[in-house]
Amino acid sequence: MAMKLSALSLLVVLANQKGNNMSMVRRTLKNLPPPTEADLERLRKLSEMPDETIDYSDIPPLPDDFFVNTKRFDELYRPNKTQVTVRLDADVLAWLKKGGKGYQTRLNNILRQAMLKS
Repeated sequence: MAMKLSALSLLVVLANQKGNNMSMVRRTLKNLPPPTEADLERLRKLSEMPDETIDYSDIPPLPDDFFVNTKRFDELYRPNKTQVTVRLDADVLAWLKKGGKGYQTRLNNILRQAMLKS
């Protein structure tokens, strides 16, 4: 499965091609230098290039199971937790605890789903 480069990846590639300097350059979205006219022209030409004309021969193909263990950002996202005291009806708490360890996480998930629906 061939993958296209993002605009940020293309800028990094273009930046590395300019001087062929092997020193480490650390870039983030906040400290990227503005693209030059030549960079913009190169990116425009690349964006107009049909996928069929791109030479991927130097990139090994990805195996079918390459993405099996990947996780989506929302699976990795962990918001800050705040400790609170909440009063629940006894039957609601019993129902949550009936599922075993992790009843607070279940309660948080239920509340999050309700929040996302509203």
